[in-house]
Amino acid sequence: MKSVGIDKPKTLKKVEKPAAPLITEPVVEPVVKPVVKKTLVSGIKPTGQLTLGNYIGALKQFVMLQDELEDTEFFIFIADLHAITTPQDRQELKKNIRSVAALYIACGLNPEKVNLFIQSEVAEHAALGYIMESTAYIGEMERMTQYKDKKVNQVEGVRTSLLTYPALMAADILLYDANVVPIGDDQKQHLELTRNLAMRFNNAYGETFVVPEGFFPKTGARIKSLTEPLKKMEKSAENPKSYILLLDDLGLIRNKIKSAVTDSDGVVKFDLKNKPGIANLLTIYASLSEYSIKDLEKKYEKSNYATFKEDLAEVVVDAIRPIQKKYFEIINDSKLDDILTAGAERARLLASRKLLKVYKKLGLGRIR
Repeated sequence: MKSVGIDKPKTLKKVEKPAAPLITEPVVEPVVKPVVKKTLVSGIKPTGQLTLGNYIGALKQFVMLQDELEDTEFFIFIADLHAITTPQDRQELKKNIRSVAALYIACGLNPEKVNLFIQSEVAEHAALGYIMESTAYIGEMERMTQYKDKKVNQVEGVRTSLLTYPALMAADILLYDANVVPIGDDQKQHLELTRNLAMRFNNAYGETFVVPEGFFPKTGARIKSLTEPLKKMEKSAENPKSYILLLDDLGLIRNKIKSAVTDSDGVVKFDLKNKPGIANLLTIYASLSEYSIKDLEKKYEKSNYATFKEDLAEVVVDAIRPIQKKYFEIINDSKLDDILTAGAERARLLASRKLLKVYKKLGLGRIR
């Protein structure tokens, strides 16, 4: 008989319990907000050469802002459509358009940061201009101060576009949803009209346009005439001594500063009411140097007008000399055409989208 063996009990392995998980704070991913890019829009008419007033009041501001406003896209254009509100010589206009474009670059605008283009090469400006005419009232156009002033000086009759061009100016701004519009004191009325037209259209058809804000330079917003310091420096003035062109001969610039109208007081002090000539020259000096107007008053408190003007003349010449050098390097270069073409393409892309949206809101065409 076979004996039956008894199996030894198996040794059970000790099952180790898993370690309790560490209790940690939940990982919260940072919320990355989308960067909302702002837009700056501005333009200058190509009616003659640009003045020192244009440089201080506009171009110099653009150069400063392109470096400061990193979250802003710039659309700077040569406003050739605005030029034809008054009679223009065809060849002279073409020459001036290119000259203004070259001066933009020569003054320091960086094509890598700024979309530079010619207004008439983006057809949407004229199209939206008509929409703005259809949004504005005739009374608003007739109240425009610049229209009243220019109407008086017109010899060959007043063109309709001289009355309605503020509507085109509004379109120039609203096409690109501009948040920032650099303006001088004499353009406040135009900006206010643009804001009113944007709000009026939005109220009638729904949110379509950004209501723009003005940017007012702290110094040099409005440089005055050297011979009539109560008036703005204008390249269309009859007396050539009243303005300084950026392409003037440097010797001529010195002479214009030295012959600028002042007063018999002999004290270098900023006083717009009683000393507009000296106030204007102080503004120019402060705009082109690191001195404030207060610093300049102190610097020349024991001096005379002759010394003050001589120093100012050199400050102006030192500012304009490099601009002229750069201008003559680029004016006939094909790179200038490349810059204008690229700027127009980018402008056209945004402008066409906005105009399509406007047409759709109005029920125009076959847009669905």
